Amino acid sequence: MPVPVPQQRAVPAAETTHGADLTLLVIEDDPAGTFTVPELPSAAGTRVRVRTARNLTEAGRLLTDDVDCILLDLDLALPTGARADASAHPDELATLKHILRIAPRHAVLALTAENDAERAAEAVRVGAQDYLFRGELDGRLLSRAIRYAVERKRADTAQHQLTESRLRAQENARLERGLLPTPLLQGSDLGFAALYRPGRSRALLGGDFYDTVRTPDGTVHAMIGDVCGHGPDEAALGVELRIAWRALTLAGLCGDELLSTLQQVLEHERQSEEIFATVCTVDIAPDGRRAGLCLAGHPAPLIARQGRAAHLLPYEDGGPALGLLPHARWPRRQVQLGGSWSLMMYTDGLIEGRVGAEGTQRLGQDGMVAMVNGHLDRGLGGEALLKAAVTQVQELNGGELTDDVAVLLLDRDEARIRGRGRSAVRSRPGSATPASAQRPPL
Repeated sequence: MPVPVPQQRAVPAAETTHGADLTLLVIEDDPAGTFTVPELPSAAGTRVRVRTARNLTEAGRLLTDDVDCILLDLDLALPTGARADASAHPDELATLKHILRIAPRHAVLALTAENDAERAAEAVRVGAQDYLFRGELDGRLLSRAIRYAVERKRADTAQHQLTESRLRAQENARLERGLLPTPLLQGSDLGFAALYRPGRSRALLGGDFYDTVRTPDGTVHAMIGDVCGHGPDEAALGVELRIAWRALTLAGLCGDELLSTLQQVLEHERQSEEIFATVCTVDIAPDGRRAGLCLAGHPAPLIARQGRAAHLLPYEDGGPALGLLPHARWPRRQVQLGGSWSLMMYTDGLIEGRVGAEGTQRLGQDGMVAMVNGHLDRGLGGEALLKAAVTQVQELNGGELTDDVAVLLLDRDEARIRGRGRSAVRSRPGSATPASAQRPPL
């Protein structure tokens, strides 16, 4: 079907003599030929090109991406099909609403008679950027109205996109915050601290994951892992693995049996066979003095005992990362912790930051151990220790780390536990209370 040539009104040279800075599509049908588009002056180097359409069907063909503004006659009739649909409920602004539906990104000027001010104002409330009266139309007024309408539409669109972006960011933040773990350590004597910083810009959740739970027998289980990659898919997979680990742990699985099942979850949920995850699990006995350690391609935890420098736990017996070998095994190694200790588990984002003036050398595990020992010598512990460590890694890197970083710290203070036990004994009915405790505070 041939495309009809648009009817030109009074300014056929508008498309040829003026530049294409702005394009106006005039939609009106004046059988008497009394309406003409006034000549549009050039303002501040911006020129306006004019197209005309006699009806909405023709306007649909001319409504291309280069059109900036539409001048719509509010008296224009709807197409036959749309008019039949609207016949049961007449609407004086049906034509305008039709245009707003088919041209949501375009600025719209409503054109009406001088005695129709109420409908003109309603047109703006419905969605038009401005209105014009036929009898008062001149080139300067129309030119200014076009520019105002285009800029207002751009501002409205930008504000709408900004609002959508903020709402989406808030919703994502609520979702990601809800997916971060809540440690289940009620009844445990162990201290707990964690720090999580995703590498993705403006994200709260990355491919690193961790969790800590205490089972009914008094054993404290801790896990930390890292899905290869840094996108939202990897973050989602990390959450799935964390939740699966918690469920399997509460169901009584541990060590090789747990990691084998976790690998099956990974294999079913990953996007491609190239995706793998490293994991470190620790199960601490109820007395807090010994633990079982499993490594699946993950860096070994760091332990600091009272009066001794921090060092890495043995890592020679580790197995491969999850997802690499279909029938892999992960030995569980027994580790003696002692009475008072701090155990730090981390992902490789903490040790792969660059150091040195040239920025070619990695911090590595040895550098991390030395750094942590320096902070321990300053008396730092708990969350303060983790914050200081990550901050120093960023400073050595010369800026924000591109990889996700997750660090968690479990600690046991035997003196504090014994003191708590003595306090519990003194507080029992019938127990003696020291004289010093009966004195009022100074």
